[in-house]
Amino acid sequence: MKTRNRKFGDFGEDLAEKFLVKRGFIILDRNYLKKWGEIDIIAQKGEILHFVEVKTVSGTLNVIRETEDLHRAEDNIHQGKLKRISRTMQSYILERNYEGEWQFDAVTVVIDKRTNKAKVSYIENIVL
Repeated sequence: MKTRNRKFGDFGEDLAEKFLVKRGFIILDRNYLKKWGEIDIIAQKGEILHFVEVKTVSGTLNVIRETEDLHRAEDNIHQGKLKRISRTMQSYILERNYEGEWQFDAVTVVIDKRTNKAKVSYIENIVL
């Protein structure tokens, strides 16, 4: 049975997948799991393989961030997380003998629970 947080995260990943597909990405895999880490979405666009971390938070969409004591979704992508993701990406590349270009991206989803609206943002080519 999934926890409320896991359901919330899955919902954010569903929105992120739709966002990427709408922009021409082909989804190859979701929730690629190893005991040392997980990659939320693996997609391809053109000749580039994209490893995508999805971060979903609830908040207010139309409030200036400096006036509200909320963290940004991307703040949850910390050094420890990046290390685990990097190792998991290496596993994926080795398992599939992939020799092409790849990059690490993030999709952030901010859901305003009062209005039931979401803001999805794409952060491209994050340096690991």
